[in-house]
Amino acid sequence: MLNKVAIEQIIDRIRFENPWWITGQIEEDYNEMPRRLYFDLFAPLAYEKDIRRALVLMGPRRVGKTVMLHHLVHDFLKNGADPQKIAFITIENPIYNNNSLEDLFKYAKQASGNTDSKGWYVIFDEVQYLKDWEVHLKSLVDSYRDTRFIVSGSAAAALKYKSTESGAGRFTDFMLPPLTFNEYIKLKDLERIIIPAQIDWEGNIQTFYTSTHLDELNKHFLDYINFGGYPEVIFSEKIQQNPGRYIRQDIVDKVLLRDIPSLYGIRDVQELNSFFTTITYNSGNEFSLETLNIQSGVPKVLIKKYIEYLESAFLVKQVKRIDQSGKRFKRENFFKLYLTNPSLRSALFTPLSPNDSLLGHMIETAIYSQWMHRDWFTPWYARWQNGEVDMIGLSDKNLKPIWALEIKWSNRYFEKPSELKSLVTFCKKCNLKTALITSIDKEGVIEYDGIKLHFIPAASYAYTVGKNTMQLKMLK
Repeated sequence: MLNKVAIEQIIDRIRFENPWWITGQIEEDYNEMPRRLYFDLFAPLAYEKDIRRALVLMGPRRVGKTVMLHHLVHDFLKNGADPQKIAFITIENPIYNNNSLEDLFKYAKQASGNTDSKGWYVIFDEVQYLKDWEVHLKSLVDSYRDTRFIVSGSAAAALKYKSTESGAGRFTDFMLPPLTFNEYIKLKDLERIIIPAQIDWEGNIQTFYTSTHLDELNKHFLDYINFGGYPEVIFSEKIQQNPGRYIRQDIVDKVLLRDIPSLYGIRDVQELNSFFTTITYNSGNEFSLETLNIQSGVPKVLIKKYIEYLESAFLVKQVKRIDQSGKRFKRENFFKLYLTNPSLRSALFTPLSPNDSLLGHMIETAIYSQWMHRDWFTPWYARWQNGEVDMIGLSDKNLKPIWALEIKWSNRYFEKPSELKSLVTFCKKCNLKTALITSIDKEGVIEYDGIKLHFIPAASYAYTVGKNTMQLKMLK
């Protein structure tokens, strides 16, 4: 039982976190921060009162969840919500320790002076710091039918796991990923250098986006690869000078050394760290259980579990392999692993320069990371004894290849398309008449050996995938 002094301290803190009770608006610092494109997908879910569900905003650390929640408060206020009935409570503050979500809702009502329980919007930020939060939240949803509860958390793996286990029918999950290159360009107010263009893809006119200033776009693409996954980092030169301190300590270490081990009962956190470091350095490479065992020192029996844990934390993505005829393998002995956010590599090692020998793999990682925002689609890659194609799209209906992409950070293949032997071989085997190849800054169509080869700059392609993904999400 809390004493009167402790309760007063909690109430004072809640008042401090909710300045709009007095001013009618959110703090200027939050209001000046640009909105993520994902906000337009997230906000409508927060208004859904017909369905009795809590909204769970999850995602990796530092992708802008707290800022998005303050932008949501601004949206509530703009649309006429009673300021006295919007409560924002940051669970990680120690002053709230050992209080249930219902207790905190009760104190919020006392703090605002509005004891009516109906018609509230209640936001609990960083909810993972409360033990059994999902049980508390389910109880609130069931008890207060006219109040909308919204929670967020950085431990994406834990939140997803607990939300699925305990919140069936009571929670709506919303994943906020790292920035796409499209979002990066938008947040940096660089859309002036982007122009729409058209490509004739087998008789269908498709829109893609390029630039009148490809040198400038490429410079920003490299910055995106090094620092661009996190909104806070792209605006801070100080953090960019030492990304390791910021990203490694606040994002990687907390997830690897605390979140994942506590959720899955991992005792040897250094082993998990070694495993993730191996993947980070070799993002985009093909692996097998044997090669991962040799490179990381992790026993083969644990490797599959570790990959699953890292995928659930939205740190890596496993991509599966097909052969030169587009057929899947019965045994998945080989696979590729990609970082979901290329800037994780800069945090653990060093930022890449334009001429770095490892840049090609990180260009590939960056392009794959754009596709990872499509939770309804997973790309494949093809590899056989004498060749490889970087990315393949398979039909949902018959699982046959419908497009092929070769990811290059070079202009040489525009001049020498004969060197694209693997891509041409694959297209012929799978009856594809058209293929796509990325370049540094070459655009155009070259017909070679009966195949139409479309060349698009890698930065343009990454931007296009991200922009088209957001447009498709808006339509869903």
